[in-house]
Amino acid sequence: MGNKIKAVALSALVLPGLGQLYRGSRVKGGVMILLDNVFILGGLFIAMRSAGKLMLAARGQGMDAERVLASIQTDSPYAKWLMVGFLLLWVYGVVDAIFDKESQIN
Repeated sequence: MGNKIKAVALSALVLPGLGQLYRGSRVKGGVMILLDNVFILGGLFIAMRSAGKLMLAARGQGMDAERVLASIQTDSPYAKWLMVGFLLLWVYGVVDAIFDKESQIN
């Protein structure tokens, strides 16, 4: 029972996929960690791109405020989809760590 609690804690509090790795599902855990990285890096890319547009507009070198806002709003759906994907992966990781019977450590 203690191993299951550790696996759930790793997947819920640290990174989805670590609980699967801890319980012995190397392929499933590796794929989940890879997807975590894709979602996190995609979100950071969108955030940095928006921040760059804001900084250029603040210095007067880029677009005016209305064009910057319109540009950031066009990136908004992508950020929402990345967040939803990461949230679904997180929920799957926690539920899988709780109910996975195939890869239990004895």
